[in-house]
Parts: sequence; C-alpha cells; structure tokens
Amino acid sequence: MTFAGRLALVLAMAGGVALAQDSSVGTIAPKDAASVEILWPNGAPGAVGKDFDDVPKLYCYPAAGDGPHTAVVVLPGGGYNHLVMEQEGAAEARWLNQQGVSAYVLVYRLSPRYMYPWAMVDGLRAVRFVRAHAAAWKLRPDAIGVWGFSAGGHLAGYLATAEPHSDPRTGTAALDEIDRVSGHPDFAILSYARLTIDKDIPGTFGMESITGKDAPQALNDAISPVKHVTKDSSPSFIYATEFDEKVNSLNATAFFDALQRAGVHAELHVFEQGPHGTHMGVDKPEFPELAVYPVLLENWMKVHGWIAAQ
Repeated sequence: MTFAGRLALVLAMAGGVALAQDSSVGTIAPKDAASVEILWPNGAPGAVGKDFDDVPKLYCYPAAGDGPHTAVVVLPGGGYNHLVMEQEGAAEARWLNQQGVSAYVLVYRLSPRYMYPWAMVDGLRAVRFVRAHAAAWKLRPDAIGVWGFSAGGHLAGYLATAEPHSDPRTGTAALDEIDRVSGHPDFAILSYARLTIDKDIPGTFGMESITGKDAPQALNDAISPVKHVTKDSSPSFIYATEFDEKVNSLNATAFFDALQRAGVHAELHVFEQGPHGTHMGVDKPEFPELAVYPVLLENWMKVHGWIAAQ
C-alpha cells in the first residue's frame, strides 16, 4: 500500500501563519536552538488555526565545522497529546552536536486538535525539509535520520517504513519543491517506541489518541509500522526495557524480527531494568545499566559512517 493510500486524506492549504509563542498543550520550546524553521511558511496543510500548536516547526541545532554533516530529525514523545521537548528532544540534539551531527527537533501537531494522519504528514515534511536544505545547511543528503521516543518512536517507525517518494496529499492541494524530495530516513533510532498494533502484545492494541475510540482494523493496520517493513525500510537502532509499563518490549523485538526477515540492517538492545521514559539512560542513576546506551548508539552510528570514527 502506498503512503498516500495509508493516509487516505484530502488536504487543503491553509492561509498565512502567525507564529505564536504559547502552546495550549504545554509544549516548552527549547531556548538554546540556533534557529527555528517553519515547515510550511504559508500555513500547514490541514491546519485549523495559526497558533503555536498549529504550526509544525524545527528547532535547529547545527553541528560546528564545515561539514558536510549527518543530520537527525528528533521526534519527542508524549502520547501524541504533548511533547517532551527537553529530555526527548533538546538533550539529544546537544548530544548529537557533540558527535558532529546536526540535529533538528520537530514540533508536530497533536491530538485532540489533530488526529491521524497529521503528525505523520509533519514527520514526512520534516525529513524532506532537512534534505532539501542539505547544501545550504552543510549536510549530507544521504545521511538524514530520525530519532523518536515513545509516540515519537512510533512516528519514526512509521516514517522508516513509508515509501521514499510518495506524498500524502491528494485532491487539489498544491505541491512545492520540498514535497518532491525523498522523505525516506536513511536510518532510524527507535527508543521505547510503539512499533506494532497487535492484540497479542499486552497494552499495545489501538492508539486512541490519534485514531479515536474503536478504530477500524484497517486504520490500526495502517499505523502499525511492523506491517509495512520491506527491504527498503530504514536501518534501525532499537532500544527498549523489559520493565517498560507502557510500551511492551515485544514492540522492539517484533520490529527487529520484521527487519531481519526483510534483510534490513538493525541492532536491538533490550535492557532488563527501567520504566517507560528512560530518555538516553544517563539521567537514571537508579538504573546504572542504562548508562551505556549512548555509547552503543555512538558505536552503531560509527559503524555505518554517520558519525566519524575518531
């Protein structure tokens, strides 16, 4: 099924955007980003307003030096109804900068104001937006990844399994040059991510925050990344904990297994200790085994050439 078919939507371009500073859902914008980029300067498709939460945007953390750099679009978690911008966004952006990687933290649209598929539309646009600016921003156009946490991890998994050049918009909505750029991530980092909508996995069936109650099976299937893995899916680094009380670690193993069957490179780490929301593992001293997570990720990125070997 194409990405357009999975989204099955008709979009209309909104009017101009006034970037307000206050979020009705409590999103706290990073204060140390170098700049902010609006994904649709003339108004996002499907927008129902012009306030902060109606405007998908990237908080930009460019790496130092001439580059060209690897880039990562960071997708904060928050159950699709709020965004954990510091611990699952800005903190990771700063860490990536230390590794010589440029980072872009995405504010995507949230429920209940925006249900499926608007977060997915924003995620796809973010990858395309960064790739379209690769030359100007001193980036490698073939080294643009995504890093998502929890619901943001679900979004990252969704993007990692979408077709590179499909577009969600149908009908009369106008496309621009950015829409014609590949939205396929070159790699994906998935942290305690919802990656399957499966009744057999405890606590994972349904995502009412973006589908509403009693979603039809076809919609649950459409947003289940594991069902859309192919040989072209993004190489992935997958992190989970056995004691996660919100996202069962079987999400991680199921996605890993699907990638393996499709012949896609992947690395999986399931730690025993740690609840949901362990971020990068370094701010949880009560779970010391998690502190190795950034080292594992750095080494994986070095193996693939996304971080330069020292």
